[in-house]
Amino acid sequence: MTVPSLDVDPFSREFFDDPFPVHAALRDAGPVAYLSRYDAFAVARYEHVQAMLADWQNFSSQRGVGLSDFAKEKPWRLPSLLLEKDPPLHDRTRRVMDGVMSPAAVRALRADFARAADTLIDELLQRQRFDAVCDLAEAYPLTVFPDAVGMPRENRRFLLPYGNMVFNSFGPRNDFFKAAVQDAAPVLAWVQAQSKREALSPGGFGAAIHRAADAGDVTRDEAEILVRSLLTAGVDTTVNGIGAALYCLARFPEQFRRLRADPSLARAAFEEAVRLESPVQTFFRTTTGNVAIGGEHLGEGRKVLMFLGAANRDPRRWENPDEYDITRRNAGHVGFGHGIHACLGAVLARLEGELILGALARKCAAIEISGEPKRRYNNTLRGMASLPMTLRAA
Repeated sequence: MTVPSLDVDPFSREFFDDPFPVHAALRDAGPVAYLSRYDAFAVARYEHVQAMLADWQNFSSQRGVGLSDFAKEKPWRLPSLLLEKDPPLHDRTRRVMDGVMSPAAVRALRADFARAADTLIDELLQRQRFDAVCDLAEAYPLTVFPDAVGMPRENRRFLLPYGNMVFNSFGPRNDFFKAAVQDAAPVLAWVQAQSKREALSPGGFGAAIHRAADAGDVTRDEAEILVRSLLTAGVDTTVNGIGAALYCLARFPEQFRRLRADPSLARAAFEEAVRLESPVQTFFRTTTGNVAIGGEHLGEGRKVLMFLGAANRDPRRWENPDEYDITRRNAGHVGFGHGIHACLGAVLARLEGELILGALARKCAAIEISGEPKRRYNNTLRGMASLPMTLRAA
């Protein structure tokens, strides 16, 4: 084997605190490196991560997008009908979900989402000091997204430990995973109940998924699984994406001044934060045969970990990749994935990010970090557990 071997642990607290030196080492090692601790391979350069995401034929999702290989061990959880299926089953299911979350359906949400963003920023300006994670990055999606799904208002914060467990499950069975399973245990029955037709209001995305089952496009059991998948796809990436944008705007005040001068840059400001911080850091694929990555050859059935966060800061692709620049041409970043398995919730995340940052730009003169940020540790996601912040009204 000519592939360089690295003795690093990308699922450790030390890595999560500062992943960037390891990212650089992986990119510099070559097109692909071997992670000896996990008997898996790693790809960190933008060119090869993007190519893998687009190539489901050679790099399968169906054997699990986590460390576990579903061809060799029984999944401890139900595999995702979207993330962990390849065509043709994936295409059938994705068509259903794309129809449910059509451009017209998402556009219809804009006015209500905008009002909720304005209301929340007005309330936070009255307080001035708050925690940008629980009071904003979590509070806003947990207000507007479950409304769009058709969920009742009670217990919506239960979605957070559920999503934390799901995304932790894509890594090893380490302490982060075990703690997440324990935290989520009390809410699993509630989440399952919310996926049933009778729990959902008739005008939301959830009811539309169940109507697809009535039409025979999916089975009734699959409809409930898809509602749960939507609850995961529509919360965690958005929460961490908004948190990343707030963190970036506070650390790069000249970029917030740019945003204030031109609030139409709100979508770009959110997109650049997703590139820079990459709320979804990694996903696995499994080789379906003898494959080549940048001239290096891997055999069949090998797990390959794609470092989306490293790809999004690859200096081979991006100029000044560690800088936050809301005027950057960042089309093509892989913060929401790429190809047929790209994040289902990205369209809503972008809408929510644009509207909440637009409200900040119009209403706030300054945004500052006013305490020590604390990181949330997760095997797949990068985000904050706490971000003390102060706003000053315009």
